[in-house]
Amino acid sequence: MVQKIFLEIRGGAGGDEASIFAGDLARMYQKYAASKGWGFSVLDSNPGTIGGYKTLIAQINGEGVYDALKLESGVHRVQRIPATEKAGRVHTSTATVAILPVVEPKEVNINLGDLEVSFSRAGGPGGQNVNKVETAVRITHKPTGIVVGSRSERSQHANREKAMEMLRSKLFEIQRSKEFGDIDQARREQVGSADRSDKIRTYNFPDDRITDHRFNVKVHNIEKVLGGDLDAILKKINKQESRN
Repeated sequence: MVQKIFLEIRGGAGGDEASIFAGDLARMYQKYAASKGWGFSVLDSNPGTIGGYKTLIAQINGEGVYDALKLESGVHRVQRIPATEKAGRVHTSTATVAILPVVEPKEVNINLGDLEVSFSRAGGPGGQNVNKVETAVRITHKPTGIVVGSRSERSQHANREKAMEMLRSKLFEIQRSKEFGDIDQARREQVGSADRSDKIRTYNFPDDRITDHRFNVKVHNIEKVLGGDLDAILKKINKQESRN
């Protein structure tokens, strides 16, 4: 079954190294999507240090994409010597990942009066190919404070549609989670607080080991996994989940 999801990655605790790690995760998911024949398009991003991202939002379309990645939401922790570290010390940093299924407009009722919409010029990396027309769209949902945006499409209308799709997905998750707590709690349950101690998975470079703490799954060869071989850990996680 063809599914559509939004992937949201944010650098957490750890400064520059957190944004570098967020970039590593973004490229991992992009390469994994390519290996599966899924479509991967970056909707919005806030670049960080050395190829990293403070924030990256992408849409992934393909056969079984939500089923494959739904357990990726949470805090991912990395332990390694950062490229910016001169003393050779191992640092611990985090990035949060959120997987949001695309939902139909009828699933969520949005009051247009609750939206604050702004437009800007969309540009490529490093400010290249800057449009003369303000096609990039950013939408703020005032009641919740959720901010979404898109700059990947050529027209303002198309970017607005993408941004509204993401807003619906976020509000749908809140709507679903409200039965179990408030909005802040729903967000924490989905991606965690980004604190170093609040993690679902640790990428330990000194030991070349990835540990998923929810299912007590461990795999080695971090570089291979970050290179897009995510099935190495996902297959073990899915096997453990099916036993529970």
